[in-house]
Amino acid sequence: MTQRFPLVPAVFTVAISLATSSPVLAQDHDMHAGHNMDMPAMVGDSLVWRMPPMDMSMPMMPGMDTQEPIVAPFLPAAGMDVSMFPEARPFEIMDVEDGAMVHLEAGLVRRTIGDQTFVMMGYNGQYPGPVLRVKKNARVTVHFVNNIQMPTTVHWHGLRLDDYRFDGIPGISQPPVESGESFQYELNFPDEGLYWYHPHMREDVQQDLGLYGNMLVDPIEDDYYAPVNREVTLVLDDILMDSQGIIPYGDSAPTHALMGRFGNVMLVNGVTNYEMTVKKGEVVRFFLTNVANSRSFNVVFGGAPIKVVASDVSKYEREMPTGSVVISPAERYIVDVLFEDAGPVTVTNAVQAIDHFRGEFYPDVRTLAVINVEDGTPETDFSQEFREFRTNEDVIADIDAFRPFFDKEPDHRLELTVRVNNLPLPIMMMMEVDTLYVPPMEWNDAMPMMNWVSTGEQVEWILHDVDTGKESMEIDWSFKKDDVVKIRVFNSPRSFHPMNHPFHIHGQRFLVTHIDGVPNPNLVWKDTAIVPVGSTVDFLVHMSNPGKWMAHCHIAEHLHSGMMLPFEVTE
Repeated sequence: MTQRFPLVPAVFTVAISLATSSPVLAQDHDMHAGHNMDMPAMVGDSLVWRMPPMDMSMPMMPGMDTQEPIVAPFLPAAGMDVSMFPEARPFEIMDVEDGAMVHLEAGLVRRTIGDQTFVMMGYNGQYPGPVLRVKKNARVTVHFVNNIQMPTTVHWHGLRLDDYRFDGIPGISQPPVESGESFQYELNFPDEGLYWYHPHMREDVQQDLGLYGNMLVDPIEDDYYAPVNREVTLVLDDILMDSQGIIPYGDSAPTHALMGRFGNVMLVNGVTNYEMTVKKGEVVRFFLTNVANSRSFNVVFGGAPIKVVASDVSKYEREMPTGSVVISPAERYIVDVLFEDAGPVTVTNAVQAIDHFRGEFYPDVRTLAVINVEDGTPETDFSQEFREFRTNEDVIADIDAFRPFFDKEPDHRLELTVRVNNLPLPIMMMMEVDTLYVPPMEWNDAMPMMNWVSTGEQVEWILHDVDTGKESMEIDWSFKKDDVVKIRVFNSPRSFHPMNHPFHIHGQRFLVTHIDGVPNPNLVWKDTAIVPVGSTVDFLVHMSNPGKWMAHCHIAEHLHSGMMLPFEVTE
């Protein structure tokens, strides 16, 4: 039976009312009120810094109230009339045939979030960018035009491209695409599943302002996945704003270099109040992508049962039930959810946040979306198929060829650490205390002032090659095509400011075989995986594609603070 469903189109998103503030936004502003939120956003046509909103229950460190980032503030189109920019529209789904040409354009758009309107960025004037839906093994040409005022590129995240020149890495695979210029990408899609595209220049600005979109690769086999009633893409994001709009970015280097730029307003498919309606008994397949700069989500679908089907580059060996989905920046998960009972189901980000100032953990639950479950009967009942957990023999057979390498000694060992220079004294003092209770994963920005003030000019995140002593871009790993390489990554808890890092490898696929020496009982091919503080993760990488590639932390501010390395795969 063929199971190719139309994705829920953008019309299912609920338009934001200009007349009524979003409850979500209002709640966030209430929780983060204070600290210079009423400072003027601009003087004439120039920008001034505004302190980021923060929870007033957290005391401000002495001496921090006068601190500002050492870089100048930046916002696109600052001081310009917002109405002169085209209003962005919800994303469209583009069914792209093998051999087709796609036009993709990055430009400035007018967006409304909550009750505020400002200038952001978009691909083809959409939020998120259009979903490129293709069949496995398709080849597609993308004619890309840059109409933002910054140089940019497009990285096709997760695709095992057979030509690295289209990977979108400035200085390694292509020159930057300057404003007003164009570049033609040749893409191939060797794996089923969910992928996404985004800039690889100043992601902390361009991606955060809306330059991202999904690629959905349909399988050739009709029964590759279990049947469901409908399919929906959910792009998870957050954005940092106050009552005057978006908090400015650093112009020459990112702010928030210590922890990454956490937003205080949650976005799903670009809006604060995403809703959809399903019938009681429907099974919905959600394609989840986390495009946030720094935030890891823990997604809960109310009390509805969830079945995890696949992640970045493949299905799991075995489908499995779960109560929630932890998804770090750049990761993707494909999950099926059964809505058994009528009534609203609130989709939340439910985490254990930390107050670094007091060393206290507390529950933090934010609404992401609402699924309205109506009484009725679905056209086809797939609940029985939902309750069956498939063993994917095709995935197991594919991985079998790599099992002899699982227990090999690592070919390379990395230690993740950080070096800082010229940070304000209050931050240096606080950091000495902070390391006493750093959690394995940071779910929230628990030190917004200190984080905001730290910039990419003062913070250097490091990939340290334990065996050679080389760091980050000094590293010069070289491999042969089809090498199977074990990279052991240790996230040092003893660094100045330890933090979890989502580690991404370009152009290849990998298995996480062990975490802290414990074998992974259910494998899946990945391109991004989180390394918690204090943990050691073994990545078994299949070097399938020749070319010049890179690996890096996918927290945008960490990447631009140096946390990346190059490697080459030769024939």
